[in-house]
Amino acid sequence: MTDRRPLSIGHSPDADDAFMFYALAHEHITVPGREIQHVMEDIESLNNRAVTGDLDVTAISAAQYPQIADKYRIMACGASIGRNYGPVIVSRTEMTPSDLSGKKIGIPGEFTTSYLLLQIFVDVPFTPVFLDFDAVGGAVDDGTVDAGILLHEGQILYERQGYHKVLDLGVEWFTSTSLPIPLGLDCVHRRMGDAEQLAVAQALHDAIVFARTNEDDALDYALQYGRGIEKEDARKFVRMYVNQDTVDMGDEGRKALETLFQMAAERGIIAEVPEIDLVPVS
Repeated sequence: MTDRRPLSIGHSPDADDAFMFYALAHEHITVPGREIQHVMEDIESLNNRAVTGDLDVTAISAAQYPQIADKYRIMACGASIGRNYGPVIVSRTEMTPSDLSGKKIGIPGEFTTSYLLLQIFVDVPFTPVFLDFDAVGGAVDDGTVDAGILLHEGQILYERQGYHKVLDLGVEWFTSTSLPIPLGLDCVHRRMGDAEQLAVAQALHDAIVFARTNEDDALDYALQYGRGIEKEDARKFVRMYVNQDTVDMGDEGRKALETLFQMAAERGIIAEVPEIDLVPVS
């Protein structure tokens, strides 16, 4: 223990986030001189909370970064990045993207990257219905919405659950850009000094490497938060979003973020492209 204020780290309880933070939660990896306070909330709650800037470190949807760039820097590690896959728009009946015209679409949060991608790639008018991410499937089932965006385990389980794919937003992104899609980011507050920002980023980097090296132990920890998902399904999902890009997004990850924000700005979704201010890792 230390007599300094605990370092508050916000992340979601989703299997991929929990996997990444396993080593920090069990103190296999530490931030020198700091006690860690883990704050687990769903990603849309963290998106909203980041606007206040109360957390020292927080996960956010990449789409939310323009709103909080004045308070936080992006760590080069910890990003949830997909390559030719991502959030999936599904329905109970077969539909094409053009069939979404005039339809209600269930969206797992107004500030999520999935909603930003939907606005970029679906060019017909639709009515967004913002829901908790775990309520989207039920809303599709009962007809509250005509289609919905599935995140997390839903991306790999939707066919088993009887849904039809309308559009894979990650595939659409890759087809258009040939870049990986940055869906989530881990950020560190600017009120911390450069040395401490680097120490936090390095600790998270080392925790991710530790979890990938000790995959079964980290998976067992993550499954506490996996909403009943089977271990091998969790393994598949975690490997999709805790990958080498998560260890260090590198130049390609930076370019992907710039491209995402440029596309959003061109369509008037955001006012301007923020500086991609990365805290590096070694």
